[in-house]
Amino acid sequence: MNGRSLYFVGPGEVECIPRPVPPLSPDAVRVETQYSAISAGTEGLLYRGEAPARLETDGPVETLVEDLSYPVRYGYAAVGTVVETGEEVNDRWLDEQVFAYNPHETTFVAAPESLLVVPAAVSIRRAPLLANAETAVNFLLDGQPALGERVAVFGQGVVGLLTTGLLAELALECLVVVDPIERRRELALEFGADVAVDPTSGDLTELFEQHTPGRPDLTYELSGNPAALDDAMSITGYDGRLVVGSWYGPKPAELRFGGRFHRHRLDIESSQVSTIAPRHEGRWSRDRRHEQAWNWLEALPVERLITHEIPFEHAPDAYALLEDEPAQAVQVLLTYEDDTGRRNL
Repeated sequence: MNGRSLYFVGPGEVECIPRPVPPLSPDAVRVETQYSAISAGTEGLLYRGEAPARLETDGPVETLVEDLSYPVRYGYAAVGTVVETGEEVNDRWLDEQVFAYNPHETTFVAAPESLLVVPAAVSIRRAPLLANAETAVNFLLDGQPALGERVAVFGQGVVGLLTTGLLAELALECLVVVDPIERRRELALEFGADVAVDPTSGDLTELFEQHTPGRPDLTYELSGNPAALDDAMSITGYDGRLVVGSWYGPKPAELRFGGRFHRHRLDIESSQVSTIAPRHEGRWSRDRRHEQAWNWLEALPVERLITHEIPFEHAPDAYALLEDEPAQAVQVLLTYEDDTGRRNL
């Protein structure tokens, strides 16, 4: 049988192309997709032609590709229903709603152990945000915010907002977010931030001094903008930690190490969700991290992040929207229909 898959075919170009669905093996299931979430950060790099052609992969997600040269299928946040099972698969999988780290496509075949059953408490519309929620959980594990600390988050895209929502549940002295887009600053305040700063409205250090009780002990750089990394370093307090969760692709970051970094003993750490930091591996597994991510998808007002639902066949419009109207689009979902034209709800 044939399905349709989304391909990045060149800078600024995506196409929904017919593609044969692999035959169902005895130990696999077939899933019909209902929603998939576009990652504005990673997929934005692909869309703009800014992703490196070769990507080192070190995690357990088999559907993510190493070769990002065009044309390429990509995506990692699909939710759908199991509609067919192989003869060796337990019948309980039939009709399950599942999450998969799978590219944007109408139907796909997967091993059951690679799928995550969507909990009954999480709506099918929220479920595609699991990958972003897992990333936010990982940021807190790596940053280890402590009681009474001041924390700043640069970047209030979906991952930044979810990270803000998790941090707001902690007993911090102050939680500050930095983003140039007014709507995202407003959402950050809804998600529990104490202060939302527009970095274009003045000198960033002066803005922090005006609106916060002191420099951050912990700063997250999640904006995807390499220039923001130097800004984040410039406002972090003495002996502070700076966690970099952004993926800049091949874009370089120009940093001034001769000032605050050197004299103020700053620590800079990378955080990436494909693995768990060695210091946590004895206590944390991906299953445990997924459990936390599902819990927070249920608890946080994530419906506020979903600004657009666009049919899969109009995917080019979705990517153009994210590129051209970042002030309007936060989380864009692709929606899918079955063979009769009905939404798979």
